Amino acid sequence: MSVSDAPVAVASHLPASGPIARAAAFIYAAQSAAADGLTWREFGELALALVRLLVESYEDVKDMSGEAKKAAVLVAVADLFDAVADKAVPTVLWPVWMLARPAVRSLVVAIAAGAVEQVLSLVRA
Repeated sequence: MSVSDAPVAVASHLPASGPIARAAAFIYAAQSAAADGLTWREFGELALALVRLLVESYEDVKDMSGEAKKAAVLVAVADLFDAVADKAVPTVLWPVWMLARPAVRSLVVAIAAGAVEQVLSLVRA
């Protein structure tokens, strides 16, 4: 069972909810799943699952441009990073992490931007 299974299940089964509510539910469930700690692989799995969930959710939204939808997905990925990424860093590395965190956050969002394009092509296929 993967670390992203529970957050995806929680977020995708919300009745009559929009992408923002799904993102909030996903991030909340991800925090619970990461309470014991997290590896960077698991964080990547969570981020990719969130991107896919939101790309699928935003496909139904007709009154937003594609760029606005992509920006909303990237904001959610940044929120996920802020909520759980610290759990992937051993305590002994926290001094270095505090210095590197902003750059790593920017890198994660940049990678997610590319992932949105890839996931979008999979969802539309």
